Amino acid sequence: MVGGRFPGGKRFAFTIMDDTDVSTVDNVRPVYRLLERLGMRTTKTVWAAGCPEGSPNFGTSQTLEDADYCAFVQDLHRRGFEIAFHGATMETSPRGRTIAALERFRRTFGDYPRVHANHACNRENLYWGGDRIDLPELRLLWRLLDAKPPDHYRGHLGDSPYWWGDLCAQHVTYVRNLTFNAVNVARINPSMPYHDPARPLVRWWFSAADAEDADEFSELLAPGNQERLEREGGVCIVATHLGKGFATDGRVHALTEQRLEALARRDGWFPTVGELLDWLRARRPDQTLPRREWTCMQRRWALDLVRRKMRQRLRRLRA
Repeated sequence: MVGGRFPGGKRFAFTIMDDTDVSTVDNVRPVYRLLERLGMRTTKTVWAAGCPEGSPNFGTSQTLEDADYCAFVQDLHRRGFEIAFHGATMETSPRGRTIAALERFRRTFGDYPRVHANHACNRENLYWGGDRIDLPELRLLWRLLDAKPPDHYRGHLGDSPYWWGDLCAQHVTYVRNLTFNAVNVARINPSMPYHDPARPLVRWWFSAADAEDADEFSELLAPGNQERLEREGGVCIVATHLGKGFATDGRVHALTEQRLEALARRDGWFPTVGELLDWLRARRPDQTLPRREWTCMQRRWALDLVRRKMRQRLRRLRA
């Protein structure tokens, strides 16, 4: 059970889900070499399809259509890292491009992705925007914070040109939903992974700790938080972007490297996201998410979201 002892008698579990935003071979390879040296096997999302229409925010990203990047990610896969899906590409994809991307993924890695994370404002995102949550007051808050119309995200709707929910249900095992400003996600979502009958096209949902870039990642893994994670026998899945400031000119961000080396010296288990979720699920008495837990999760997510946006605004003002 969550909070108990982990494989090998380890005292806590830690892994990373690296969203592929602005990721290139040059800016993430040093980080993966560090993770491998430290004995950590984590999860990297990819975009299987290129984006010929261009992308104002993510246009520097590489995809599996780039030969050097494809070879790099295949090598990661051979080395024991898990490769996951972040949608077909960096901008909105209709169903046809998503199907083609899933098939390219299968041909490249030998199977369809087991783990998926929705990306930014792509319209094919599943149960995204206000559809992530149920509490009416929080849906209203989301509308105030998000510039997109309520019907923007349509990947789970069968009458939409962006529909791919059937493919997700068929091929994908785990999808990330709520993220929190907390190192031990199991304290907030002890029933992870969970199935939500109101969102049936996803087999199992999971939660994560949020760290947008190298600075936030290093803050999340501050010594006090590492001590707390180990003391509580916790579970930490960090949702981050290893392409955002983690390495420059072939060298890993100094503080990030220090934090990871310190964590590796602790008595932790460092599996991939899918491996960790499989282990947790095997110890679940059932797949339901208690109503009280779900209510508390939604409220904590909303509070953390507001705090996160305020911090990001302050950082931009200081820059």
